[in-house]
Amino acid sequence: MSRARDRILDNLESIYREAYERAKTAGDEKRMADLDAAYQREQLLLEVLIDIRDALAAGRADTAPAPPAPPPDPLTALETIRRVTRLR
Repeated sequence: MSRARDRILDNLESIYREAYERAKTAGDEKRMADLDAAYQREQLLLEVLIDIRDALAAGRADTAPAPPAPPPDPLTALETIRRVTRLR
């Protein structure tokens, strides 16, 4: 079973938030800016991948093969043949 979109994006945010807070505590402005840009890029990539995943899953559901028809009942077939031959 695939993970929900919100859960994936929340995990991404928590990872970047922790790194961002460490850079902020250290006073590393350049690292903070780099993390902000990387977060936005990763978020966009993940959203696209999740959309592709969802589209493929929907396509598989639409093209699922129909269950096979049950085999004909031999006794019913014989009875039908008998009735047809009596009509002649």
